[in-house]
Amino acid sequence: MPLGIRPTVDFAFKKIFGSPQNSAALIGLLNAILDLDRPIVSVEILNPFSYQEFAESKLIVLDVRCRDSAGRMLNVEMQVSVYAGLIERLVYYACSMYVDQLSKGGNYALAAPSISICLLSRVLFSQTTQAYHRFQFLDQRSGRSISNGIEVHTVELTKYALAEQTISRASKLNQWVFLLLHAQDYDGEALRRLLPGIEFEPAISTIETISAKTEDKQMYDQREKAQRDYEWAISGAREEGREEGKLAGQIQLLEQLLGEAPTGDGDLLPQGIDALTKRMSDLQKRLRDRDS
Repeated sequence: MPLGIRPTVDFAFKKIFGSPQNSAALIGLLNAILDLDRPIVSVEILNPFSYQEFAESKLIVLDVRCRDSAGRMLNVEMQVSVYAGLIERLVYYACSMYVDQLSKGGNYALAAPSISICLLSRVLFSQTTQAYHRFQFLDQRSGRSISNGIEVHTVELTKYALAEQTISRASKLNQWVFLLLHAQDYDGEALRRLLPGIEFEPAISTIETISAKTEDKQMYDQREKAQRDYEWAISGAREEGREEGKLAGQIQLLEQLLGEAPTGDGDLLPQGIDALTKRMSDLQKRLRDRDS
């Protein structure tokens, strides 16, 4: 029977990758994404999973912050929506981790790289099929990069071409993407056959625990509902924004027909749909009265 647990739901994601006893899963995910010359061998999770944070938090995005065996600072998060300013926020997180390492009067040369990683279940860069991006300080002319500075990595999960028949032979990154997107459709034994690496075992076992343990399943269900509500609210806000844009355009056209200077978008859009609808009706009445 399928486990029915989506690892992209924040409760599941944080319990899988933010529990110290599951460090092998986090290390496996980090190594698959970063593809370092010297793989990460250990991590210290700085904000470990706790039930309390989910009982009190209304946020949908929860991150996993850690320090790896080489001293690098890393922040890994699962994003279920894409919004304006997302990349800038990821940069800010990476910069914050970099700055936080330095005590007052500290030696700048001792600062370790700070890396912000975002896994997305929505498309971020619609103009390209490239699923993985790595951003870092780079000199455009020479191609030289600052390797011990700040990096931002994005992984757009839905851009990966994944097939059950070949996933056991695919790259580790493809395998992790498969787990994140499709774990809910399989039982534990099937997942173990498809993803035989030892780094997947703690992740699969945790998904099984969430599915079987009453307390975990109840918390998961609450968080999944909260996530659906959040996505619905974001979608509604976007629709409302498009509707407001249409109304603003109609108002500006009516104002031009009346021989008036069109009101700017910056003055119209903040008014909201109700106020814009009333203003448009008033302008339409004025136009009808003028032409009668």
